[in-house]
Amino acid sequence: MQFGLTEEQRMMQDTAKNFAEKEILPTREDDEANHRFRPDLLKKMGKNGFFGCAVDEEYGGNGFGILESVILAEQIAKISGSWRVPFNMQNIGPSITVNKYGTKEQKERFIPGWVSGESIGFFAMTEPNTGSDVVGMGTTAIDRGNYWELNGQKMWISNAHVGDWGLVYAVTDREKKHHGMTCFIVNLKETENVHTSPIETKLGLHCSPTGEIAFQGAMIPKDSVLGEVNRGFQICMFQLNNTRISCAAGAVGIGGGAVEAAIEYANERTQFGKKIGSYQMIQAQIADMVAEHEAAKLLVYRAAWLKDQGLPNQHETSMAKLFASEAAVHAASEAMKIFGSFGYSTEFPAERFLRDAHSLRVVEGTSNIQKLIIAGISLGDTPNR
Repeated sequence: MQFGLTEEQRMMQDTAKNFAEKEILPTREDDEANHRFRPDLLKKMGKNGFFGCAVDEEYGGNGFGILESVILAEQIAKISGSWRVPFNMQNIGPSITVNKYGTKEQKERFIPGWVSGESIGFFAMTEPNTGSDVVGMGTTAIDRGNYWELNGQKMWISNAHVGDWGLVYAVTDREKKHHGMTCFIVNLKETENVHTSPIETKLGLHCSPTGEIAFQGAMIPKDSVLGEVNRGFQICMFQLNNTRISCAAGAVGIGGGAVEAAIEYANERTQFGKKIGSYQMIQAQIADMVAEHEAAKLLVYRAAWLKDQGLPNQHETSMAKLFASEAAVHAASEAMKIFGSFGYSTEFPAERFLRDAHSLRVVEGTSNIQKLIIAGISLGDTPNR
């Protein structure tokens, strides 16, 4: 068993770390305070090849796999949880999904723009009354002969009001339940009767745009179907199993950032004539944080490796996502306590780590959903795919 990174992977790690420190960190606090999304930064990430993992090179892929994407996303998330989100919106979500299920024409038309960052990606599943129950979504697509008519509302969609092309899931045959959903490739800015609006009342991830999408008789071309009609649930599950690993990588990054900040502060802050890191209570906190962080990293890296080998990984992916997100929240919470009163201040990073970490317990399947998946596979009720 090899636990070390290859030379190329270490180079990618350094590239992402240097990019985050040079391009994101200098304006991070101002961008966070003003909820500022920067398309120019997205294009710079694309130019550096961050969004080309696990995509065929003829469509802009970089020749690397999911594990390399995890390595990149982890380093970005250490500096900004918000800027880890584009790995899902540009690469792990739309690009990889279209790369697997799309026609050659669809691949040529859409993937290069997502990979380069020139086209802002998104995917829309969640609705006001539908989160974990994907099959219960209310958005419908009706075949009108020459086009599909989309009606419904999506909510909590990353990049909703800034997105260009992305994936929209809708019901095409309610009676068929799981076998009655279809995935469409949709342009939010150029399609009539599509309305978007931002959601700005979020706890964290302030530089990652989130919003609502309303389809009111939107006319979608017939060739916008991804894969086959009524096979959208299969595509949706494939996509979620991939985007979850990127979320888990973000959790490793946020958790790692919280651990590093707590250790640095514990070595600098003094009380009663000694640095606080010399006190056993602080040491116990640090020890738990470090152990959980390293365990989370191993789970995430293993799940990513299994994906790259084409081996069953749903069980391992859900374990990685569950453990890493919970460990990130714990690390951020402990960091805030170690920082004391300063941890409650926006001038220090602890509170931002905590705000951003909590999102990872919810997105791409809540912690409870991950437990259901893990238990179902462990008990033999469902296969590990």
